[in-house]
Amino acid sequence: MDCVTRGICQIKETPSPRLRGEGGGEGQRASPTLTPTLSRPKAGEGAELWRCIDTFALKGRGLFGAAVLALVSAVSIAQTGYPNRPIRVVIQFAPGGSDVVARILTQKMGESLGQPFVIDNRPGAAGVIGANIVAKAAPDGYTTLFATASFAVTAAFNKNLPYDSIKDFDSIGFIGSQPFLLIVHPSVPANSVKDFIALSKAKSLNYASTGGGGIGHLTHELFNYETGIKATHIPYKGTGPIVTALIAGEVPSGMVNISGAWGHVRGGRLKALGVASLKRTASAPELPTISESGVPGFESGTWYGLNAPRSTAGAAIALLNREIAAALKTDAREKIAGLGVEIATSTPGEFSNYMRAEVAKWSKIIKVANIREE
Repeated sequence: MDCVTRGICQIKETPSPRLRGEGGGEGQRASPTLTPTLSRPKAGEGAELWRCIDTFALKGRGLFGAAVLALVSAVSIAQTGYPNRPIRVVIQFAPGGSDVVARILTQKMGESLGQPFVIDNRPGAAGVIGANIVAKAAPDGYTTLFATASFAVTAAFNKNLPYDSIKDFDSIGFIGSQPFLLIVHPSVPANSVKDFIALSKAKSLNYASTGGGGIGHLTHELFNYETGIKATHIPYKGTGPIVTALIAGEVPSGMVNISGAWGHVRGGRLKALGVASLKRTASAPELPTISESGVPGFESGTWYGLNAPRSTAGAAIALLNREIAAALKTDAREKIAGLGVEIATSTPGEFSNYMRAEVAKWSKIIKVANIREE
């Protein structure tokens, strides 16, 4: 006898509330909805309950399975007083880049919630390793992904990922965005974007990125396409290693986010030639845009947001979304903005729609520029 007929996992038909029409009147009653419920198991049937969950949620019973996982997660959240232990934040790249923003933000969130957020850097494969860890994690609200633009770009570039970038994650909220900088080692004889293009046409230069198929890789390939230059791609495991390699002279150029490089530019250890935004950035107004420097309309950068494994309880998602907004009303806002990040929060749904649009945008760019997987 299966677990549905035994009553351990049940489907209960619940009529939806009446739809409110314009002017505050009552509209027609909506169609009944099927709401999965878990009845309280009798003593000794706990193992049977979880066998039931395995049967439906893990063996692909579609929406019902996902609903069971979400319900179990919600029950767990309600019973345990979420959060009652540290929350893991997986970063897809090595320390020194996007994790600077994550550390500032989550420190404030942890102070508010009374539980620390633990940063877990998992670099490699243009962010695929870190994202896959979160996709396969339990949807209990204690594992999150600090997503960047590479998350969407990798989905557009690589059709054979071990996860679905949209279906396997629940969006928590958007945090902000920032443009890329075209930076070079101080020894490179170019002091502007036009100088760099001319130099690259005369002599092919290597460039660094955070890995094949990542946002840095595609941004530089788009730059190559728009300017007609040829350059050799050298992959690294994050912005931190790229900046270190650039300072050491291992590689002459790269496209990195402003927060990871601007301090080194100010210190004279690196040279910034242009910013990949349509207007000059407030954190470096003296730096010309690549668009105004001979590549009209060139724009690229990264963004930051928080995701969770699919079927994470809505209560946990809503709480973390509120905490993002609250943290960005403290001194964390000034610190993050000081890194060149344009802060903008969102609802979970808005962030989900934004990511879908990003995947579509980069899919089109990949096709037009004929960027190929290495």
